[in-house]
Amino acid sequence: MQRSFAFLVLVSLAIATSHLSAVEPIPRPATEQPNIILIMADGVSWEAFGCYGGEDYKTPNIDALAQQGIRFQHCYSTPICTPSRVKLMTGQYNFRNYTHFGYLNPNDKTFGHLLQAAGYKTAIAGKWQLNGLYNNLPGSKDSMRPLKAGFDESYLWQVTRGKQLQAGGGERFWSPPLERNGKMETREDNLGKYGPDLLCNFLCDFMERHQNTPFFLYYPMVLVHDPFVKTPDTIGDAPRTQAANRAPKSKAAQKANFVSMVEYMDQIVGRLVGKVRDIKKLQNTIIIFTGDNGTNTRITSNWQGQMITGGKGGMTDMGTHVPLVVAWPGTSPAGKVSNDLVEFTDFYPTFAQAAGIPLGKEDPIDGRSFLPQISGQSGNPRDWILTHYQPYWNKQPGQFARTQHLKLYRDGRLFKFPEDLREQNDLSNSRQGPKLSKSRNDLQKVLDASPPAPAEVGNRDSKNRPTYPNWRNLVDPND
Repeated sequence: MQRSFAFLVLVSLAIATSHLSAVEPIPRPATEQPNIILIMADGVSWEAFGCYGGEDYKTPNIDALAQQGIRFQHCYSTPICTPSRVKLMTGQYNFRNYTHFGYLNPNDKTFGHLLQAAGYKTAIAGKWQLNGLYNNLPGSKDSMRPLKAGFDESYLWQVTRGKQLQAGGGERFWSPPLERNGKMETREDNLGKYGPDLLCNFLCDFMERHQNTPFFLYYPMVLVHDPFVKTPDTIGDAPRTQAANRAPKSKAAQKANFVSMVEYMDQIVGRLVGKVRDIKKLQNTIIIFTGDNGTNTRITSNWQGQMITGGKGGMTDMGTHVPLVVAWPGTSPAGKVSNDLVEFTDFYPTFAQAAGIPLGKEDPIDGRSFLPQISGQSGNPRDWILTHYQPYWNKQPGQFARTQHLKLYRDGRLFKFPEDLREQNDLSNSRQGPKLSKSRNDLQKVLDASPPAPAEVGNRDSKNRPTYPNWRNLVDPND
């Protein structure tokens, strides 16, 4: 299949251009390639950030990024972690390459490979959980898998060890077992230390050492996933062993810890931005903050006068709608709010365009670059996003296409946003005006062109795991 990526556009920042197509990205000298930092929070969504209207949390550093750059109102992930991470890293819809929870196919090209081949120094730190440990897949004990995925250096939790203490594993927060560049650091090695601090320090050190070379940092954070436990700001004099990773039973205490974790996560974002400032690279660095899925269902938050219960694992807005804040000081328009649609397949072509890399036949076809929007231009925004959801993790699968305001499931259910965030008013059998009817028909065409929706709840023992790697180009079907 020819994969010409006609939607990619690279234009001079001095030219205001709208809805360009068939323009190849122009390679630039390595010294002009921007650094890229992608920070992805684990298990927290839009209702927990001040810049999105969250009322229970103080997030001044993420809010400052939004003030310095662009805040996207409509970014969408999948409802649970591994499908989102595979989609993000490979730029492909899950129907092409996702087969197991906790697994990234080692044969897939990632955005790490893309940028590494273009001369970037690449690093990943945080949560890996992609070796196939849950299913004991071939190579699941290979500690070098993150480096083989396109990263020069890595510092990660859950590469070859899980959470089981008796097997040398453990939780990610206090006294965590981590693997640095393929070598194990045990719980004893990191006794009393806080995992998020160790990971942040690693990335800051990487930037210091590679400040004179274009660098790409991918930081899939371990915060703020459960267990909801104390942070360095709240733990006091309590022992900082693995025992500190046990969550309290009280729901109120768990919420208090969750708030503290969100706020500590925000501090870490501030530390990373501060390091970029210290090495004098702010104006040549694209800093991106997002989340992998909705907030845990045990957490309820105040948001713009409403009570929002986390929707992780489900396909409502609370499970799939995530924050996306991008700052490129000196290039991105300060304080802009964009209503353009973005989904996780779009990051790969965005990074390629930023680095001046022409995409070829070996690259994915499911994304559309949003670099023009980051640069203050109109670009070529999406008309729809698609979610094909089969996590193989005992969650209800499904498939839908949506715009900013309308969402159509494969089974025909139809919902309108933002007035029906909880999807309680199915419009499929209601009387529809011409505008709504046209939008519904457009979404139906997307679903009709997509592969079959998942038919049954999958789990780690599922025998039938269909994929459609050569399915047609849905985003730009004429390419």
